[in-house]
Amino acid sequence: MNRIDQRFAALKADGRRALIPFITAGDPAPDYTVGFMHAMVEAGADILELGVPFSDPMADGPVIQKACERALKHDVRLIHLFEMVREFRERDQDTPVVLMGYLNPVERIGLDAFADQAAAAGVDGVLTVDMPPEEADEFGPILKARGLASIFLVAPTTSHERAATICAHGEGYLYYVALKGVTGAATLNAEEVASHLAPLRELTELPLCVGFGIRDGASAAKVGEVADGVIVGSALVSRIAANAEQPERIAGELKVVLSEMREALDALGGH
Repeated sequence: MNRIDQRFAALKADGRRALIPFITAGDPAPDYTVGFMHAMVEAGADILELGVPFSDPMADGPVIQKACERALKHDVRLIHLFEMVREFRERDQDTPVVLMGYLNPVERIGLDAFADQAAAAGVDGVLTVDMPPEEADEFGPILKARGLASIFLVAPTTSHERAATICAHGEGYLYYVALKGVTGAATLNAEEVASHLAPLRELTELPLCVGFGIRDGASAAKVGEVADGVIVGSALVSRIAANAEQPERIAGELKVVLSEMREALDALGGH
């Protein structure tokens, strides 16, 4: 049982929802990322998603695209993410870390080399946005052999048959994309989310975590009523962007956003 499974088991026992923040590694500069990771855990984060900067992040809206640009100005690559996770693990052996990104940087290193380095650094899961489950037959076993979870996205437009395939390949948790479109998009409809999660629960026992459109405590609580966890990205990355010239302020800003969400989720009580 890796750290992700352990964390969800503990949350379930306590009747709590997972709070999963996303930031782009190296944004606004590489030296700050590990400090942000610790700050988010202090604010109540259960699992950390660390974005791999990429020059063509097609699933992401302008907020996260610009975060990638800021990180890439510092030439942040996968090898630097492994160093960040390794440094994070010096103080935190418990919080799961998921790398989220695109297949191209992984393929450049090589699937086996990537999995070896990720596991050695202390990574727990990998979400490759542009790798469909049909193509995961090679990569999935490579990750599994190192104790790394293969995490997949499910969208509102995903057919029931395709969702079944994704669930069969998925590990750790299922990332349900609450909105059609890119990250940072429009308004969230919790009732609609609930209607999509119900059939997924018939297909899998994996925790269902919802991302896209969660901006504050109120939207986190709405989603928390129907999901096992909430994923927040653009709301945090926007704070990083707003303070990019004063990066010493960012950790405190991230804590403000996440503390409000943590409080709202914990106020829900058991499922």
